[in-house]
Amino acid sequence: MKYRISRAAFMTALLTSVAMPAAAEQVFNRIASFPVAANLAADKEKSTVTSAEIIAATEDGNTLVYSDSPLGAIGFIDISDARAPKAGGALMMDGEPTSVAVAGGKVLAAVNTSESYVKPSGKLAIVDIASKTVEASCDLGGQPDSVAVSPDKSFAAIAIENERDEELNDGKLPQMPAGDLAIVALKDGAADCATMKHVTLTGLAEVGGDDPEPEFVSINGRGEIALTLQENNHIVIVDGKTGAVVSHFSAGTVDLEGIDTKSDGALNFTGKKAGVKREPDAVKWLDDDRLVVANEGDYEGGSRSFTIFDKTGKVLFESGPSLEREIAAIGHFPDKRAKSKGVELEGLEVARFGDDRYIFVLSERASVVGVYKDTGAEPQLLGLLPSGISPEGAVAIPGRNLLATANEADLVEDGAARSHVMLYELGEGEAAYPTIRSETVDGNPIGWGALSGLVGDAEKAGQLYAVNDSFYSMQPRIFTIDATRKPARITDALAVTRNGEPAQKLDIEGITLDGEGGFWLASEGNSEKLVPHALYHVNAKGEIKEEIALPAELLKGETRFGLEGVTRVGTGDDAVLWMAVQREWKDDEKGTVKLLAYKPEAKEWGAVRYPLEKTEAGWVGLSEITAHGDHLYLIERDNQIGDQAKIKKLYRVAIADLKPAAIGSALPTVAKEEVHDFVPDLKAATSGYVVDKLEGFAFDAAGTAYAVTDNDGVDDSSGETLFFAVDLKGTN
Repeated sequence: MKYRISRAAFMTALLTSVAMPAAAEQVFNRIASFPVAANLAADKEKSTVTSAEIIAATEDGNTLVYSDSPLGAIGFIDISDARAPKAGGALMMDGEPTSVAVAGGKVLAAVNTSESYVKPSGKLAIVDIASKTVEASCDLGGQPDSVAVSPDKSFAAIAIENERDEELNDGKLPQMPAGDLAIVALKDGAADCATMKHVTLTGLAEVGGDDPEPEFVSINGRGEIALTLQENNHIVIVDGKTGAVVSHFSAGTVDLEGIDTKSDGALNFTGKKAGVKREPDAVKWLDDDRLVVANEGDYEGGSRSFTIFDKTGKVLFESGPSLEREIAAIGHFPDKRAKSKGVELEGLEVARFGDDRYIFVLSERASVVGVYKDTGAEPQLLGLLPSGISPEGAVAIPGRNLLATANEADLVEDGAARSHVMLYELGEGEAAYPTIRSETVDGNPIGWGALSGLVGDAEKAGQLYAVNDSFYSMQPRIFTIDATRKPARITDALAVTRNGEPAQKLDIEGITLDGEGGFWLASEGNSEKLVPHALYHVNAKGEIKEEIALPAELLKGETRFGLEGVTRVGTGDDAVLWMAVQREWKDDEKGTVKLLAYKPEAKEWGAVRYPLEKTEAGWVGLSEITAHGDHLYLIERDNQIGDQAKIKKLYRVAIADLKPAAIGSALPTVAKEEVHDFVPDLKAATSGYVVDKLEGFAFDAAGTAYAVTDNDGVDDSSGETLFFAVDLKGTN
């Protein structure tokens, strides 16, 4: 079964999706975030890895329950006040919980207890919600991956995957024992283990038919079970009462156009892939006759899409690359996954809010939730929600106008973001996210991310320029931003070139105007990667016309934490370029960094010392410098995120007090003045989840201040970019 996505079709979908909900319409916005590590018991180290994967809600909508595989527990979150979620603790499960569902006052937790891939085992634990105790368990006879409860609460279905060992024989199928589907009757929410029956699924799929690997289950109002066999690229419909297979069909393939297929440090949405197997992960019934699947891929495919089928396998809608391209327009496309499965749509939720049925599509690699309205035909994209890193599961609570996502990645071992549960609310208003997106040029979205420096246009209010850093090493660019629109728009991308080709060995972290239609760029060096610490002068076409290395005397003390911004003071022959060095170099006094001065006309270097704030965790450094009026403004930040983020501030230094001394001599220390604390801004923008890298700050021609965050190219990052005007009232 193939379904070809024409360029005209996905362009229609893309252009239709650009219109976000207007004021007074119903939109989802994030209202809170909960770090899963807050549920760790007192006897656990704070650095213990935790995760939220599959998530459910109690019937009163006041408590969330999620599976935490690495901790071996299920967690509880009190959301009586949805804007201030509270830790409800974690219940250890004597195994690896893979999924949870709620029936009445009970949680049904699927728990993997396997000894090995060839000796899979598992249980269905029945947990009393009120007492948070395990009351009983049923032996499942294999490794479970998903559990669902029928709408009438009469039975539960469990996908028994018996997952393959991806290291064995390159992960090829078959790998025994085969998985199956377990069905068990429920009474008052508790499972009656004696009624357990297993549905054999062998011989159905064209791919690995002897080794079905059930992935996800969903049950409709008629008691029919939809089951995905992900690696087998197959979907099975089972009568939940009798266990009979009603129908089954291949998930088919898709021909894709207009996608990025190369993980090459550049974003180009002009590639093609033919005959890509869908290999669906999550499945949800839209009604009793239609079902939607998220085509993550796992074995040989992954079509970057979601599909709506009827029960016979007829394709009613195929998204193709339209959602992935819309994700690219908001800067969330993960280039490192381009050659593989792109944004990897994995999780789903379907729910009716009022008169409208919504489809929530979760992108694991882009950390985004696509919100669609079910129209009965082609679903309408209403907006995109920022999620934590790697959303795995979601649950809607229509009675409270809430949606929650469980985001599985916990990067505590890398000193990065923890696993979070995010909460969103449906209400009247405007979409708070995205804050910036790109236009479509020549039929494709402008690819962007990792914005690291900012400068305002000299004449046009509301127009700014930003640069990307070395994450996009094959595509250094200067982006034009129209900040007069909401969200702000990236309207153009100017390639930075050397000899007609994209310039290599750059890590652009700062940008300023040269006063002649071109730009000065500051590149943060890394000698180990042969990237020089340098200034680059580019013309209006983006061509590098001059490269200025830092003086040898200065480079004696270099580290990789180099230039993080550049700004110009004065004009003509009197112009001075000031640069901020991010962190201490080997020759710096402890707690200070250098502000470097360079006079292009005289080719003279100088420097002053800048005193940094102190922090109890991580490090503090500079990430931007910009001249405005009589001052240099500098962003000083720590490298902490979430609740640990303390220092994200704007300081200024009087230009008149800058008396640079020669490199290698005793340097004067400047006095600084705090101007603005960005932490409240960041908390407000993210509903509490403070991002790390506030890296760009500038004034436009009208004197309005703007700031932007760096999303690290969506690599071990939620991918969120925050672009916002900064209120500096009271500052001269």
